[in-house]
Amino acid sequence: MICEKINLIEGRGDVSLTTYILEDSPEMLDGKNRGAVIICPGGGYLGCSDREGEPVAMAFAAMGYHAFVLRYSVYNESGKMSLDFSKPIPVKERSVFPNPMLDIGRAMLHIRKNAEAWHVNTDMIAICGFSAGGHNCAMYSVSWSKPVLTGYFGVNAEMLRPAACILGYPVTDYFLMKSPDSGDPFAKGLHYASSVAIMGTAEPSEDKLLEVSPARLINKDTPPTFIWSTFEDALVPVQQSALLVSALAEHGIPFEAHFFEKGPHGLSTATHASSGAVIETDADAAGWVGLCNAWLMKRFTFQLLDTREWQK
Repeated sequence: MICEKINLIEGRGDVSLTTYILEDSPEMLDGKNRGAVIICPGGGYLGCSDREGEPVAMAFAAMGYHAFVLRYSVYNESGKMSLDFSKPIPVKERSVFPNPMLDIGRAMLHIRKNAEAWHVNTDMIAICGFSAGGHNCAMYSVSWSKPVLTGYFGVNAEMLRPAACILGYPVTDYFLMKSPDSGDPFAKGLHYASSVAIMGTAEPSEDKLLEVSPARLINKDTPPTFIWSTFEDALVPVQQSALLVSALAEHGIPFEAHFFEKGPHGLSTATHASSGAVIETDADAAGWVGLCNAWLMKRFTFQLLDTREWQK
């Protein structure tokens, strides 16, 4: 495996792409190209979670995909969620939409530029995000063919097209993204800080809310989508995923959705590989990885060598 951290913006170390490129062998694809997955960790646009980075990349690598972890523009330049939510926070333009989404475009173009050297099949590049990273990927899914991306990079839309989108407990509708009724100060503070980070204000207008609500922006160019969430998620309620599913169905976009009963927000792989505590593991929710693998196999066709050919 070839692991390398690549800075995507000159002079900035906070926006980076970490590669998990599978080295080939005559016993496997023998020089043929593999699919790839760009992974966007969550973190409320305040930071990027380590738990939703490398462990997820290793899971996709085990499926046979090249994996790339994108640390996109977030509020804290360090990438860590180190804020006192009890205090007002100033606006920082780097995390305000569309900047985090533009970083997905940067990653997509960089992978395409190096596709030959890395043996990447450019028709099989998926994006995958969790929580705020899921929101970022969902926004990219509804925007990749629009001037906000094509005009910014000055490229044909096909250079930015994602073949599929994979979303774990994503935020999809900011009109309904309200703090839980429990009065949990952390949840309320996180929602406040996250709103400032992505929208530049804690009291956004309806136009601003619509601009960042992908469930209301589904269109014919939205790629096939895989979604999973849990009923017990108190931070990003399962209704956020259900709203996106309904919109995808209404617009005739292929999708697969799995809602698990148990498990808190931020499960990542829901296994020991990504957990810092027992509560972050769940045997049922961990099944999303295998389900996603099967779904991707339906969407992508691997060009494997015929067994009889290499046995000659």
